[in-house]
Amino acid sequence: MRIACIGAGPAGLYLAIAMKLRDPAHELEVFERNPRGVTFGWGVVFSDQTLANLLACDPESARRIEAGFAHWDDIEVHFGGEVHRSSGHGFIGIGRRELLEILAERAEELGARLHYEHECDPAGDWSRFDLVVAADGINSRFRAHRAEVFDVAVETRSNKFVWLGTSKLFDAFTFAFERTEVGWIWAHAYCFADDCSTFIVECSEATWRGLGFDRMDQAEAIARCEQIFARYLDGHRLQSNAAHLRGSAAWLNFQRISCGQWRDGRTILIGDAAHSAHFSIGSGTKLALEDAIKLAEVLNRPGLPIEQAIDEYQAERALEVVKLQNSARNSTEWFETLERYTGFEPWQFAYSLLTRSQRISHENLRLRDRGWLGGIEQRFWREAAGEERVAPPMFAPFKLRQMALANRIVVSPMATYSANEGAPDDFHLVHYGARALGGAGLVFTEMTCVSPTARITPGCTGLWNDEQTAAWRRIVDFAHQRSAAKICLQLGHSGAKGSTQVGWEKMDAPLSEGNWPLIGPSDVAWSPANQAPRPMNRADMDMIRDQFVAATVRAIDAGFDMVELHAAHGYLLSAFITPLQNKRTDEYGGSLENRLRFPLEVFAAMRAAWPRERPMSVRISASDWAGEEGVTPDEAVAIARAFADAGADLIDVSAGQTWADAKPTYGRMFQTPFSDKVRNEAQVATMAVGNITEFDQANAILASGRADLVALARPHLIDPAWTLRAAAAQGHRDIAVPPPYLNGMAQLARLFEREAQDQPRL
Repeated sequence: MRIACIGAGPAGLYLAIAMKLRDPAHELEVFERNPRGVTFGWGVVFSDQTLANLLACDPESARRIEAGFAHWDDIEVHFGGEVHRSSGHGFIGIGRRELLEILAERAEELGARLHYEHECDPAGDWSRFDLVVAADGINSRFRAHRAEVFDVAVETRSNKFVWLGTSKLFDAFTFAFERTEVGWIWAHAYCFADDCSTFIVECSEATWRGLGFDRMDQAEAIARCEQIFARYLDGHRLQSNAAHLRGSAAWLNFQRISCGQWRDGRTILIGDAAHSAHFSIGSGTKLALEDAIKLAEVLNRPGLPIEQAIDEYQAERALEVVKLQNSARNSTEWFETLERYTGFEPWQFAYSLLTRSQRISHENLRLRDRGWLGGIEQRFWREAAGEERVAPPMFAPFKLRQMALANRIVVSPMATYSANEGAPDDFHLVHYGARALGGAGLVFTEMTCVSPTARITPGCTGLWNDEQTAAWRRIVDFAHQRSAAKICLQLGHSGAKGSTQVGWEKMDAPLSEGNWPLIGPSDVAWSPANQAPRPMNRADMDMIRDQFVAATVRAIDAGFDMVELHAAHGYLLSAFITPLQNKRTDEYGGSLENRLRFPLEVFAAMRAAWPRERPMSVRISASDWAGEEGVTPDEAVAIARAFADAGADLIDVSAGQTWADAKPTYGRMFQTPFSDKVRNEAQVATMAVGNITEFDQANAILASGRADLVALARPHLIDPAWTLRAAAAQGHRDIAVPPPYLNGMAQLARLFEREAQDQPRL
């Protein structure tokens, strides 16, 4: 094949190497607009896995790259007058210029032709080549030329950064945070050669303007950065290799690039031309090199048509890109919302920083640096319980008013659709009793409805008569007598989502017969198949409020430790809050303040009826997944503050299910960022929920200050003793085990110990 590589960066050069190694008869020409040896940026960072991939593809260039690496194991976080140093991270770095020269020399040795100072016109005549591989970077002209075909999405991030270098040699990957009179500014610094380190300075645009960087030339800006970070530079100077840029142009806003299509005829995108990953996770060069390896592999597979080869290349690499871009997004947003975390103690700030992308977990940190993580756990327990002990955060106690929880794990509210006329029966006794015996600190009931017409389905539980009160009292008494768990009643009203079939029949579909009339803030049906609710008048509001209060009073009689108001998921009170369902023009519609008026009225009335010493929580949907047309995460902060001001002790942070056409972004712990935002911006206790499945995730959420409690739903459906199993797996013995189960717990603990001993040592 005859292939033109546009751009002599890592992607273009390595594709030339990989293609020539597989078949020397290939003709590879690399075109670069800049002179040889001219590059921007300083060092690049690799992982051990990336190096292994290079060794497998071309041992010769990998050997030369490895010889030029600087290696370090530690990360150092400077914040709040303290330095936290964690080891075992295994970074390797090399100068970008040195890397490109190694790759260029190797490509030439293998017979590729390199053309420097060569302008490439995307609209030019490239007919003499079988393929044109656009490796021309994040500002790709080839991608821009056919942006509509490549389905290009460009997201410009909010922070400003400048890529500098220094002769100060850092012996750890260093994060240095400085508070100025106008805001926070920080540096990402790492050594990549025996005479130079990368020194990236980053801050919000407000801080950037407040410090006057928008009005400074490069020399002035560098001098100001030297002044701010003097304590870390030890007299060394900062330097720029972007002398061609004038004034504030040296400062950049990161652009996240993604493309729905990587091929246009004979033109293929690769590396930063196809995608980009934020510098804070250091994976741009990794993606570029691994793109090149995969593309060369499929193009040289015998009998594979070129169209099919390119489809496979995009399918495999796009999946890897999504994974890294998701991690990069998490990392980017952490830095963009830095002030959310600057009130943390330095130990928690450092932990939050290290786990920001979700690529490094709690147990992964234990493998890397057991001693450092032990110190984090000790500080967590000291602040949570006043105890000097090293133990997983999930087992630390937590107190809401006078309710003391034995640990931070919660059985999330989950509909079982198994009640008879609203009354729980033996199934519910076994269901909730088993989960209380299973070790969780707090067990939630399913949404329990305040009247027959408040039910979602005929199988939903209720609390509007004496029979139901007695049935719930039986369940609560069992939990209190046989376990250390507390139990919370979730109260709700279905609104427009009522009168539907049970969950395992046809979700959200109307009953085939026996439907009851629905009410809501407006006459907005849940879907075209559902009946439209009757818009509520003031008399309806009074009735609904009083039904919630009556159920709350019954909850006292039943012995519940806590009550939660369900104001999420599109049910009645949620429907008032979201503009997607609330179309009212009176004092209960329009602004967020108006839309909150009735839900807050209901909550206040419940709070007045509920004992002062017992806590209450509110479940909210922190996003409608509808952009600015629905409830946004920023509005969720205001919603949480409003309920906290009314007396809520905990915000149960969920998301979505407020309109039928929502398209959520699912993934591991996908709702935890909402809990993080609400907790640390509204300054209220939160409970995280949503695709949390592992104790490792729970510990990370708690230690990083993203939530105060962690709720698991589906894992508890299949394993009522999830918390006891997690305790055994982590070697934690200080947990209440029902006496009849002590022998089983002891055996389980021994099995986990034996399994751990059999694991190979890293």
